[in-house]
Amino acid sequence: MSLPPMLNVPWGLTRARHRTPSRWPVLLALLVLAGCAGTKTSSAVAPGQPGSAATWTPADKTGFGTSRSETSRVWFTLGARGELTEVYYPTLSTPSVRDVRFVVSDGSTFAELEHAASDSRVEWVDPRSLTFRQVNTARSGKYRLTKTYVTDPERHVVLIQVRFEALSGGPYTLHVVYDPSLSNDGMDDTGTSQDQALLATDGTSASALLASPALTRPSSGYLGVSDGWSDLQNDFTQDWEYTAPNAGNVVQTARLEVDGQDRQLVTLALGFGTTGDEARTAARDSLAAGFYTVADRYAAGWHGYLDGLPRAPASAQPWQATYDVSLMVLAASEDKTYRGAFVASPSMPWVWGNGEVERPSGPYHLVWSRDQYQVATALLAAGDRAGAGRALDHLFQVQQKPDGSFPQNAEVNGKPRWGSLQLDEVALPLVMAWQLGRTDAATYTAHIKKAADFLLANGPVSPQDRWENQGGYSPGTIAAEIAGLVCAADLARRNGDTASAERYEATADSWQQQVDAWTVTTNGPLASHPYYLRVTKDGNPNAATVYSLGDGGPSAVDQRQVVDPSFLELVRLGVKPAKHPAILQTLPVVDAQLGVQTPQGLLWRRYNHDGYGETREGGEWFISEPDTGKTFGRAWPIFAGERGEYALAAGLPAEGYLATMAGSRNAGYMLPEQVWDGRPPTGQPGFVAGQGTFSATPLLWTHAQFVRLAWSLQAGYPIEQPAVVACRYTGICQR
Repeated sequence: MSLPPMLNVPWGLTRARHRTPSRWPVLLALLVLAGCAGTKTSSAVAPGQPGSAATWTPADKTGFGTSRSETSRVWFTLGARGELTEVYYPTLSTPSVRDVRFVVSDGSTFAELEHAASDSRVEWVDPRSLTFRQVNTARSGKYRLTKTYVTDPERHVVLIQVRFEALSGGPYTLHVVYDPSLSNDGMDDTGTSQDQALLATDGTSASALLASPALTRPSSGYLGVSDGWSDLQNDFTQDWEYTAPNAGNVVQTARLEVDGQDRQLVTLALGFGTTGDEARTAARDSLAAGFYTVADRYAAGWHGYLDGLPRAPASAQPWQATYDVSLMVLAASEDKTYRGAFVASPSMPWVWGNGEVERPSGPYHLVWSRDQYQVATALLAAGDRAGAGRALDHLFQVQQKPDGSFPQNAEVNGKPRWGSLQLDEVALPLVMAWQLGRTDAATYTAHIKKAADFLLANGPVSPQDRWENQGGYSPGTIAAEIAGLVCAADLARRNGDTASAERYEATADSWQQQVDAWTVTTNGPLASHPYYLRVTKDGNPNAATVYSLGDGGPSAVDQRQVVDPSFLELVRLGVKPAKHPAILQTLPVVDAQLGVQTPQGLLWRRYNHDGYGETREGGEWFISEPDTGKTFGRAWPIFAGERGEYALAAGLPAEGYLATMAGSRNAGYMLPEQVWDGRPPTGQPGFVAGQGTFSATPLLWTHAQFVRLAWSLQAGYPIEQPAVVACRYTGICQR
């Protein structure tokens, strides 16, 4: 079994006296070159610039937090292996820290990264705020570190309270190892120390790490050569005190004034600003305020948010913690500078985080109108109408001129990142506008009409479906287009634009009548009866048209052999009745082809031969050649939510689907993008069936689907279904 991605970095786990350090010749040469062998070098420039290549950490987070205050523009994530991982500043499109780790040493026989040498657990400290604690207990039984995280509502600061306990032996030394990656790039930072603070900058932003009691022996070096962990591996003591004035992958280290016995408690403040002085002042002021004072203010902000919303519906009460965390994760994922911009996930899965595909990183901390729709409908269902409204406002701000389309994705400031077109992402904002009652003339003229006209001119064939890598006639995308046009027609009529309303409705009606002819095969090999396909390339579902699936899948797959659950959008959006024959006939086909039985219930993969996921050994997804089949897309919890909404529309029991979604949560109540699905490496240690893979966690789409299904269960029908569409096509006009 391969190591989890986080461990595939140039930092070893531990060094013991009886082992010869493999870097000794290199380190000795560097010490000689620096003229400081065996001595402290407080003024020496760190050798080894620029250091090893910068990467981000694995995407499976067990904690995510920020204050409710708009003043504090900093967010933290916690890794599943027991450490602080990416910190975002000043926006949610800008990761600026790789991680903060701790090294424990006795000064003579061992030095080890505490999270790697420990059994770790995460605790949700406050059931009504995003306050998390990591407890790492050394497998050797020698020590335990307990780390509690909050952000300061008044400043750009992450506060970490650390309790260091020597359980046997001791005293020990504790060292903090901080890896800044300012402005979404870990290769252009510089580092120094001043006034007992570790300062890093990249020219546009800065960070400062301070502690109470104060840091000692601060040093800034380059990863893999002159960083503090390399120093500690040498002789188990921290001897080097470098500065790193030249841009590179800077790692900063200092000793903390605790020993695990008489002195156990230390508070760290990681502050940010546009300059080192700003960052240091922010961190210093947070330390002066005190951890408990800041933590109380942090918690109060989240208490106030939840108190301002209706109580969780009865359907969610068995999973109250998952529901509350889901709501807070959704709210926390809104940018504070560009209000209404909700990122897909505060994470960088697989090669998205190692710089092989994109630098700066993406695409999960970007805004996608499809994911924005999921978030907005969940917030609206939960009573946060203002948040849903901001989400729509943001989309209108980034709507493309003059054609009225929406970018495939964009940074939170509205700058488009990728250049493809997905017509469901053009249509869903129209549905959102209708759901939010945006009937005013200004919105209609500037936004609704432009997007609807774009759909008329470019639909129903979409260059990409909702899975990003295929174009054609997609039943899911066409459902969104039809719903968007009908909603736009209603808004047009309310604004006196009867001519446009009639055009939108006529086109929607035509597509609604033809969608089966475009996407339902009657001679496909997967069943003896008709069923919906994922896409057809030519609008002829009975043709043996082949296409290359992507992500290492078949280079020439018959379109009739590929199905996905997206056809259920036809029901959820009110375009087809739940008991439409083709819908009923496709359900068992999708179950047989894509269904996965997990310990918490039935889940589904995206489509046949999906390759967007880990290798069979658990290694990261990467771009691979067709027909190689090296990576595997696994089961997605969102499909349990979508099937639950379908069940409600069909008058079937749906409570179990919410339970299945809740069962995929991790210890921090974060819901994942994908779960291990029974194929290798499922069943090996660390790869538990039904639990999250190394995919994006938390995924906002999953959390939104959970919240929305909870309220749909309470109502007895899919609450986000636009009534104007369902009334037109299914006859369900009253709820």
